[in-house]
Amino acid sequence: MKKITAVEYKHRRSALMAEMEANSIAILPSAPLQPRNRDVEHPYRQDSDFYYLTGFAESESVLVLIPGRTHGEAVLFCQEKDPEKELWEGRRAGQEGAVAEYGMDDAFPINDIDEILPGLIEGRSRVYYAIGANELFDRHLMGWIKSIKSKTKQGAQPPGEFVALENILHEQRLFKSDAEITVMTEAGEISAKAHLRAMRACRPGLYEYQLEAEILHEFMHAGARFAAYPSIVGGGENACILHYTNNDCQLKDGDLILIDAGCELDHYAADITRTFPINGRFSEEQRAIYDLVLTAQLEAIEAIKPGTVFNHIHDITVRVIAEGLVKLGILTGDVNKLIEDEAYKPFYMHKSSHWIGMDVHDVGDYRIAGQWRDLEPGMVLTIEPGIYIAPDNMDVDPKWRGIGVRIEDDVVVTETGHIVVTSAVPKQVHEIEALIQQAQ
Repeated sequence: MKKITAVEYKHRRSALMAEMEANSIAILPSAPLQPRNRDVEHPYRQDSDFYYLTGFAESESVLVLIPGRTHGEAVLFCQEKDPEKELWEGRRAGQEGAVAEYGMDDAFPINDIDEILPGLIEGRSRVYYAIGANELFDRHLMGWIKSIKSKTKQGAQPPGEFVALENILHEQRLFKSDAEITVMTEAGEISAKAHLRAMRACRPGLYEYQLEAEILHEFMHAGARFAAYPSIVGGGENACILHYTNNDCQLKDGDLILIDAGCELDHYAADITRTFPINGRFSEEQRAIYDLVLTAQLEAIEAIKPGTVFNHIHDITVRVIAEGLVKLGILTGDVNKLIEDEAYKPFYMHKSSHWIGMDVHDVGDYRIAGQWRDLEPGMVLTIEPGIYIAPDNMDVDPKWRGIGVRIEDDVVVTETGHIVVTSAVPKQVHEIEALIQQAQ
């Protein structure tokens, strides 16, 4: 597995500081530990913004960026080396490791932050910080600001302005480097193998969670310790629940199953959805809906290139689906009017795409000055149209009810077009049927 290098993390910090005003400071705390129950914590996952700038996965740490500081611009507060605690909790980098391994200019013990950080803030005219993202740290920061203000009669100079750090940082994160795309491609390949494993294992009588287990096995076997999000494994009517995660029902002969799952690799996510027949054979109605969704997805992917307006991708899927629903008799009327009235929404109620990166629904504005932005090289997005016909929808013929289909891939915008990094999972009907029937 290729990881992002310390050199790239340093470049990211430099790029951020180049966007900051003179005489300013940026402060980013690590993610807090999250209790699961009495004496157990959830597996620790570092804050994405913090990790993007550091590659540092330890809790109880704070990154401080001070452009132009003589004694070092990148300062990390982190836990000290402590053999006794490391025996129980795992190895720590310590201050020496923060400099030697992570490329920090300076590092201090986290227990000394109350004494040191106010002095670094004092005299700075502007503080870049994500207010509200970490309420506990917000209170600490306001306490340090108050301590500076209390000394103004002695000449202390508190900062005069707070600026949302994410305005700069999230735009930076939106554009992936070659190294990031390499990691995301590997995450996509691992996730594709997991979907293939689930397809081969699928058969009537299994439980949804048993296919989820196949997926998680493939993730971890390949070195991706965690899923990027709770896996959706929905058989039959459960496929019509967009964020279904109970995954506890038995798979029935004749039903479709929708699997939406992706791994996280070195803090980068993959996101794949496939829908296929549990017994390896699409019914006539299932195939009609499936082919319609697939056509919408393929036409949307084909349109991805620099200069394409982001929402144009969704508009393509809406038109294909609306026209197809009319042909199938599920909707009636003029297609343009149906689109204008959003008559398709009971069957296709979500957007076709979102950014993907360190977060499965990644950061970055979709609009600039109120206008949908153009796609640019380095952006990575999902394409995931779907049709969901609720089992209790009395307005449609019973033969369609309970059919839910979504097809999703991750796509990188390149200089000349696009690359689909999750294409290893089949999605043509004949390929899917052949794969499952051969396995069964």
